[in-house]
Parts: sequence; structure tokens; C-alpha cells
Amino acid sequence: MAGFRRLLVLLLVFQSSCLGFRSPLSVFKRFKETTRSFSNECLGTTRPVIPVDSSDFALDIRMPGVTPKQSDTYFCMSVHLPMDEEAFVIDFKPRASMDTVHHMLLFGCNMPASTENYWFCDEGTCTDKANILYAWARNAPPTRLPKGVGFRVGGETGSKYFVLQVHYGDISAFRDNHKDCSGVSLHLTRLPQPLIAGMYLMMSVDTVIPAGEKVVNSDISCHYKKYPMHVFAYRVHTHHLGKVVSGYRVRNGQWTLIGHQSPQLPQAFYPVEHPVDVSFGDILAARCVFTGEGRTEATHIGGTSSDEMCNLYIMYYMEAKHAVSFMTCTQNIAPDLFRTIPPEANIPIPVKSDMVMMHGHHKETVNKDKTSLLQQPKREEVLEQGDFYSLLSKLLGEREDVVHVHKYNPTEKAESESDLVAEIANVVQKKDLGQSDARESAEHERDNALLVRDRIHKFHRLASTLRPPESRVLSLQQPLPGEGTWEPEHTGDFHVEEALDWPGVYLLPGQVSGVALDPKNNLVIFHRGDHVWDGNSFDSKFIYQQRGLGPIEEDTILVIDPNNAAVLQSSGKNLFYLPHGLSIDKDGNYWVTDVALHQVFKLNANNKEAPLLILGKSMQPGSDQNHFCQPTDVAVDPDTGAIYVSDGYCNSRIVQFSPSGKFITQWGEESTKSNPKPGQFSVPHSLALVPHLGQLCVADRENGRIQCFKTDTKEFVREIKHASFGRNVFAISYIPGLLFAVNGKPYFEDQEPVQGFVMNFSNGEIIDVFKPVRKHFDMPHDITASEDGTVYVGDAHSNTVWKFTSTEKMEHRSVKKAGIEVQEIKGKGSGGLNLGNFFASRKGYSRKGFDRLSTEGSDQEKDDDGSESEEEYSAPLPVPAPSS
Repeated sequence: MAGFRRLLVLLLVFQSSCLGFRSPLSVFKRFKETTRSFSNECLGTTRPVIPVDSSDFALDIRMPGVTPKQSDTYFCMSVHLPMDEEAFVIDFKPRASMDTVHHMLLFGCNMPASTENYWFCDEGTCTDKANILYAWARNAPPTRLPKGVGFRVGGETGSKYFVLQVHYGDISAFRDNHKDCSGVSLHLTRLPQPLIAGMYLMMSVDTVIPAGEKVVNSDISCHYKKYPMHVFAYRVHTHHLGKVVSGYRVRNGQWTLIGHQSPQLPQAFYPVEHPVDVSFGDILAARCVFTGEGRTEATHIGGTSSDEMCNLYIMYYMEAKHAVSFMTCTQNIAPDLFRTIPPEANIPIPVKSDMVMMHGHHKETVNKDKTSLLQQPKREEVLEQGDFYSLLSKLLGEREDVVHVHKYNPTEKAESESDLVAEIANVVQKKDLGQSDARESAEHERDNALLVRDRIHKFHRLASTLRPPESRVLSLQQPLPGEGTWEPEHTGDFHVEEALDWPGVYLLPGQVSGVALDPKNNLVIFHRGDHVWDGNSFDSKFIYQQRGLGPIEEDTILVIDPNNAAVLQSSGKNLFYLPHGLSIDKDGNYWVTDVALHQVFKLNANNKEAPLLILGKSMQPGSDQNHFCQPTDVAVDPDTGAIYVSDGYCNSRIVQFSPSGKFITQWGEESTKSNPKPGQFSVPHSLALVPHLGQLCVADRENGRIQCFKTDTKEFVREIKHASFGRNVFAISYIPGLLFAVNGKPYFEDQEPVQGFVMNFSNGEIIDVFKPVRKHFDMPHDITASEDGTVYVGDAHSNTVWKFTSTEKMEHRSVKKAGIEVQEIKGKGSGGLNLGNFFASRKGYSRKGFDRLSTEGSDQEKDDDGSESEEEYSAPLPVPAPSS
């Protein structure tokens, strides 16, 4: 049977009464006739606010007359909400044509990345959290929300700015250098809406489509852990190779269809056929079906027209008091679940040939006249006799309600003729899904050399630093004969992501040097206020040179609500010069170090008066029993009260004191060789106690490793070192069964990115890596974790604290060792989008285009220039070893 030469599309006619939501396809033909390019009627810098009535107004958001000079250009522009009070967006009308625009995204945020008239989105989209409000592609018709539903903007909690991102794919339409003013018009109302709209983005980040592969499935699934949401519309998005995208709610093993659509149709928000509610504990699942035929090299997920995407946008509403504006899913937490996915998800949706739409950025040649291109159908999007359309007709018995595909309802057919649909799916999985003319494809690549050269990024399939899930069998660390120690065994995958709804990332204190959790599980931050550690802070003898500045005049210790980031309490004013380490004992006392004072302090959390205990001599560096030299961290044994101090930048030792502060012992020496021995340190920077095992673990920062010792004998137990650590390990934190760590910024030409790690403590293996979405790690200086899997990271360069939460329920089953039964510990959490796990597992990636992937091309951050600061280095930096 002949293969496809062009893609079939199915015209689905939905019930017009569904939630009052008008089907975009029901007006598509009329809308298509009036669609036109706005290149000749640009609005310049005028962005009118048009009153509709006493409560409603329209806002026109347009590009201010731009002319892209390179293919795959992303331009952004912003519009401030013309009012301070709360308003609600209830209607979107696109003002664009796919002849010139690949897609548009509209974000809501509080501060755009630029104040220019427009800018390259590589510079960022927003400086804070950006919520997707609207997405458009392929001449999709307008979107109107159901009655009583609106996107909340303005007021105390809503976005203050709209940021429009426009992706210009192939710029051949701009040969005449005309100016484009594509955009979107919004209908807003001041009337309070009882139901708040939001967007749930399901997106694959690691799909690879091998060249020539007939069928490639990309699956996404996540547990839903929020208040109920009610789905009323969906939108699918892939690039050229996508054939069908399907989304489902899975509850108790039962699959309920959210949406099933061809990504080659106008990429509008289509109404769900039947209302779908999603509750806590449900699974959201999606599948994209691709073909690699016609390609001469593997295709990866990326932000350019020659890459691919697998996105399902779910538009929902929630009760106002529980509303969450934006949620994401980028994993596949239940791959086995897809064995029972309804067969319809594997069937490309056919459509009559007169509904086929051209890609403005997928033209087969750039040398032909635009008109002739439109007249000459694309080979990958048309069916001939004897192909799949004919197959459908034969298998379905030439029935009118099926052969006339605009009446074909996949859901009903899946229910009433499951065996027949399964048969079709079986045939499809064995069938060619696209044109495989390699010679023509190669000519296409040569003809589009400019487009290829201008690609912003291409993600290559390289060796991952993570083991595949099936190999993550975590063994227990067996006790020595006669020992009754135990270690909880981590029995499942553990994954953390940034909590995107946590506002603490915007606290912006001084340089964040320490983070810890108090007995109430509140976050405590130790920061440097207006003081900065740089190359002028110390002389060659480690004596502080900026004493004339006086102590920090603001509170340096902040107690933060872990839920809403409110400052509950503050202290530490006029006490410190250069704060560094922070830990909290079982009684809630704060233990802090100051590298300028060369001292360790014990503070009562509720008493702002004098410290309870001071170790070391003020402003006097030294290496005896009474002096420290830039001490870095403290750990206090919850059982014995023993005090351990890592000392430090200019000493290479661990010092133990009694609970009253009496010197007990010390161990460690400076490492002098490239292969340091056990017990040698180069900046012991962070400590983590493992009380039930009687171990103290040390982040041996400049040696890029973790060393663990017995607390009673000081005997070396083991080293944890991974290539993905790079040259530094800055900080560590322990919870039963797991060890967390953050590394440092890579040296020039090093490949390992700065990121966080989750390790199985029993065997030291990495089971997850993580990075933030908002902002990025620059110098993650300290890390702390709670037993429910919540992780906080403080950064000394970006003055930021991030919260990460576990996206899976983590389990520690009871383990019996030496006759001791350990009870099962469980915790759970939720998180947000984390593309860092994808990028961090592949060497040599560039941040360029990073956030484009998350939003069909948005880049919410500036690129890291890789520059190294002198902060945290009191002595001259060593010359980096040559890269191998």
C-alpha cells in the first residue's frame, strides 16, 4: 500500500452546547476567508484600549512593525495592564497569518525581561514567573471562554503585564522587507468571575525521533495533586512530524478522553466533547505520535522549525479560592500505564484534502514563487488512492458517517467498535506514515542552508549522567558484623522540581550563605545584607580588610513560612560581618559561622540578645584549639550534643567540641596532590550528620567529592564522587535514605553544569538531578531538605532561595538490621516544571533557547555568560587544570 504523500486531517464537529464554548472549527471556514496578513496596516507604537461598555474593554497587543532578518526569530514585546484593579480576560482574537507567523504565545507576568519597544526573546520573556494565557498557530480561529470563566489579571495577585512572543519560522515572506504587526486582541471585563481559568501544559522534553522510523510514540504522564480542576478546552502542538496528539484523565485504571486531535489542523483551543473533572490522585496522560520518515537524521525536541515538540495545553477552570493559574507536566511517571491506552491514540486523524493547511515555515523550497508554493501541495500532507484513507473506508465498511470524516467521532467509535479500531491501530503501527524521499529531503536541506545555519539550538542524544529507571535498584549498605545500624531503603524513583507557585524566590535578601529548617519545618535563611565577599575582603594572611564598614546593620537571619514565604521572624542585626554557615539543632538553636570574624556562634532562636556560646577569637585567624580560619559550617549531634565545625577555607580540618564548647579533637589535613587521599580536604565546606549510622559526611568542595567518617573513631568510611559533580561540591544535606548536594559553576571548557543532586545514601548512586526554572543557579551555596522531600537551595551570587518539592510519593520501607525494625516513612509533595533534569543529563548543552522548549520557544532567562566571581575565594584562585 502506498505511503503518505500528504497528511490527512479530520474535521471534528463538536456539540455547540458544550459549556457554552463555541467550536473553533464550526467557524473555521468563515474565519479562514477573512484571515490576512497585517503587514500593511501596522499599528506602530499605538496600542489602543477600546471601551466596550461600562465594565468591559478591549486591549490590542501587536508587534510594533518588525521585520525579522533570520529564520526562527523570536520577538517579544510587552503591554502594561491599563488599570491597577483586578480584571478578567474572557476572549482572545488572533491578529496574524501563518503565512508569516509560525506561532504566538501570550504570557502574563509582573515584570517583562525588557523595557524596549520589542526585543529578541533570547534576552528573556519575564524576569519573574510567566504564565501562559494564550497560544496560537496555523490560522487558528478566536477563542472565547465559557460564561463565568476568566483569566485573572491585575489587582494584588494577577499579572501586571502581558508579554507577546511571536515566532517567525521561515522568513521568505519578508523578502520585501515589509513590517509585521501580528498580535492578539483581548476582551477584558472588570466584573468578578466566579471561576478562574488556568493552563496545564503537558510537554515531552526528551523525545528522539530516529530518521526513517515509521512510528514513534512520545508519552507523558503525571499525578495530579491539586484541588479539582474542570477541563473545558485543549490545544495540541507539534511541528511537521506530528500525526496525532491525545490527552486523557486516568482514574482507577479507566481512561477518559480530554482531547484527540491532529496537530496539522489549525492549532486552536478545541472544546472537550464532554466536561472532564480532574481530582487529587488522578493521572493525566498524553501521547504524541510522530514519524521519522523523510528525515535523514534524528529529530530532537527543540525550539526551531526543524526540531519537534510534543505539547498538550489543557485549559481549565477552578474555584476562585483554590485557583492555580499555571501547572506543568514534563515526565512519564507511569510508562506501563500506556499499555492500556485507548487504540484511538495511535490512529492519525484523516481530514478531507481541502482542509489541509500549509506550514509557513516548512516550505520545500525557498526559490519558488509563493503563489506556486501554495498551488503545489506538500508531499507529506496529501493522501492518494490506496493509502490510509482508502484503508479506513474499507475497514469501516464505506459507511457514510465514517467515510465522510467530518462526522467521525473517535470517542464513540472507540467505545462501540473497539475491536475494529484496534485493528486499524495495528495496521497503522506497521504502515508508512510519511514520504521517505531522502534525496528530496537532502536537497531541501541544502536549499535551506540559511535556515539550518540559523537554528537556535539542536538537542543531541548524548550519554546521560543518570541511570535509566530500570537500573535504579538501590542496594542497602550492609552493617559490619556486630553492628545494629540501619539505613532506610529507598524503593522507588525520587524526583524533585521547582515549586513554581512559591514566591520565596523573589525575597532577594543579601548574598545567601546558609539555609536550614527549624523544628517547626520553617525555612531559616542566613544572608549577608549589604556586605559582599569579593577579592578585596581579605589579605594574604586571611585578615578581614573591611572592618571599617562595621557589622551588618540589618537582620541577617530570616525565618520564612515554607508555604507563602512570609517573613515570620528576623534577628542577627549588628552581629556579623560575613555570614557563612547555618545549622539548627534539635532544640531549635541556631549555629552560625562568620568567616570575617573567624568564629562560631550558638544563638537562641527566640532571644535577640547575646549569643549562648562563641567559639574562636574575633578577627583572629588561626589553627590551634582556640582559633579558626574562615570556618564554614557546624553540625550538632542530636544524641550526644557533640559539636562539629568544618574549618575551613584556610584550614583543612574538622574540629569536635563538647556540648559546652570544650575542644575534644580534630582530624584532616590539606590535600596536596591531584588524587587526594581519604581524610585530606581542600575547603571542607558543608557538613551533614547521619546520626543512626554514627557518621559525619563532609562536602570536600575543591576536591569535588563527599567524604564520610565515623563520629566515634573518626575513621574514614567512604567517598562519594561522580563525574557529574565537576570540580566542586558546595553543600550537602541528609534525610533518611537520601543525600542531597549542589555543585559549583564549571571551569572554562568543563562540561558539567551547575545543578542539584539526589543520591541514594546506601550506595551513593545519583537518582535525580534538578535545576530551577525561574532564574538559574549561579553559586548554589547551601542546601537543606526535609523528610517529606522538600528541598531548599540558597545561592550566594543571585541572592536567591529556591524551593523544590518531590513530584512522586517517596517511600522508605521498613528495613530490619541486626534485629532492629525500622518503621515505614512516607512523604509526598508537588512541584512544577523542571527542564533542568533533561538538560543536565546531557553534556555540552547550551542554555541558549532553554525556555523556548518549555513554551514553544519562550526564553525566560538571559544566557549565563560563564564569568567567574571572586566571591567565596579569599586566596588567589588556582590555575584550572587543562581539560582533557
